[in-house]
Amino acid sequence: MNLEIKGIRYSVSDATQEFFDKKLQKLSFAEKFIHNLTITVTREAVGQGFHLDGKIHFSWGLIKMVSTDSYELYEGIELLVDKLEAVARKEKGKIQDY
Repeated sequence: MNLEIKGIRYSVSDATQEFFDKKLQKLSFAEKFIHNLTITVTREAVGQGFHLDGKIHFSWGLIKMVSTDSYELYEGIELLVDKLEAVARKEKGKIQDY
């Protein structure tokens, strides 16, 4: 799985990168199904918080987008990873049923 984390109006620090790596362990069950995972962290206007987008490219060509808004960055990361996990589980279930 190729992972890319980008920041818009936000510089992704080593601590944030490590937090992402720790939380993305939840997706280890689907590593062989996920080809690329792109996460974009956008800092909104001052006092508005963060907008996080996750784009999953599955090995069978499907692309899914999930996003979340949060005032706190780390809370937003947890919400985004939970959504990514739900999408991955759903798609993995569909493929296994097929």
